[in-house]
Amino acid sequence: MALVAALGMAGASISFEIAGKKVGSLTVNIVRLVQGMIFLSITSFYVRGLPLPTDASLKEYTFLGISGFIGMFLGDLFMFESFVLLGARITTLIMTTVPVVTALSAWILLGETLSFQEGTAVFLTIGGIFLVMFNGNGKGEKKEKFPIKGMFCAIGGVLGQSLGMVFSKIGLESYDPIAATQIRIIVATIAFIILISVRGKWGEIKNGIKNKKAFRWLVVGSFFGPFVGVTAMLIALKNASAGIVSTLSSTSPILVIPFCILIFKERVRPIEILGAVISVGGASLFFI
Repeated sequence: MALVAALGMAGASISFEIAGKKVGSLTVNIVRLVQGMIFLSITSFYVRGLPLPTDASLKEYTFLGISGFIGMFLGDLFMFESFVLLGARITTLIMTTVPVVTALSAWILLGETLSFQEGTAVFLTIGGIFLVMFNGNGKGEKKEKFPIKGMFCAIGGVLGQSLGMVFSKIGLESYDPIAATQIRIIVATIAFIILISVRGKWGEIKNGIKNKKAFRWLVVGSFFGPFVGVTAMLIALKNASAGIVSTLSSTSPILVIPFCILIFKERVRPIEILGAVISVGGASLFFI
């Protein structure tokens, strides 16, 4: 399920990148959450007989709500701003530290531990991703200085994603992952509505929704991201430690490569293939 989450996030990242270039990141954020909620509500009705998470306890609402605010609102807000200030490659590179921060957070808050083999797998997986992302996209990018604000936004994205995952682990326990995802999305959506209202950006959102090409990509991204990706990750969190799930799900930068070849016609260099092999090899240690 963690690998399914990684694949879903990879498909969503490509879709949201295309849509974001057309309508802006704020529109992408709010629309993807609303569309994701629609997909989840339909699924929840057929699977559980409840379209909304009305059966959650106060503890589940509390911790999953905190997870949604920290991870899906603050984390994504910082991450998208970092994309603007630093670019996708550097931001993704920094975001690959999420598993390490998640494992440390789970150790502090949940008392989870990793064996030597699992620890080795973490570093191999992250090392492979670093190798791919650090070498750029094969287009001869030049070295440049990056703004401190952008670096802080990327770090904020890492902390948001990591802590959001840990609080999800606490809130899940015996609760349904689909309903848990709904709670996270509801809280994040409310937070974005407040932010958009305060900033007076509803006109921008309205114009973005009218863009038919962007809207189609938003539907695709919402299906693979908030629906498939996030739900699969919560199922994984329910059955494995947060550090392991975070590591496996962080392979999405590797899985993005085939999408880039098919959609953007990008060339993949041998060093990127090597990084993918190292990353997948590291992930496989979890199953040996």
